Amino acid sequence: MTQNASIELIVNGENTEVAFAAYKTLLEVLREDLNLCGTKHGCELGECGACAVLLDDQPVLSCLVLGVACGGRRVTTVEGLAEDGRLHPLQEAFADLGAAQCGYCTPGFLVTAKALLDRHPHPTREQIKDALSGNLCRCTGYLQVFEAVEAAIARAPGPKDPAYTRQDPADTRQDPADTRQDPADTRQDPADTRQAHR
Repeated sequence: MTQNASIELIVNGENTEVAFAAYKTLLEVLREDLNLCGTKHGCELGECGACAVLLDDQPVLSCLVLGVACGGRRVTTVEGLAEDGRLHPLQEAFADLGAAQCGYCTPGFLVTAKALLDRHPHPTREQIKDALSGNLCRCTGYLQVFEAVEAAIARAPGPKDPAYTRQDPADTRQDPADTRQDPADTRQDPADTRQAHR
């Protein structure tokens, strides 16, 4: 006989009570019992990042967290990023810059990037790469993802850091030999006004 559990937690800012089979992971509780299907089933081994959510504002892989361990805690899924009917700047930037293609990995990238920007509003490209290193994508080659996070920084409300520059064409981190970058891609053109004037 399957043992059931019941917990109270805060999901996307709302007090929530949910009953579920005690063996379920947080991923399964979110998708199957709370009908929050933005969080994706990926590898279910903690290797792809598709199931990432924020637990008490920290990114976790929900396929590795038991639902019963989340009583009294705050969970934020991709559905909780929009506020007052407006998309989060990260969501807007991902859509505008082609960082979401098939979209399967996008929710994990978004919540992980949000945690980074909440903690560090003006990260460098290397810090963005490091923060998102646990999220896998088979479509974008990652460049659009990194650019979208940088674009979201410029769109976010609040004071801008004058010391922050979006990209430096001479930066060796943008190695033209990197196979993830297409030299013909105009998004990587140093003359591109999105890069030159931000």
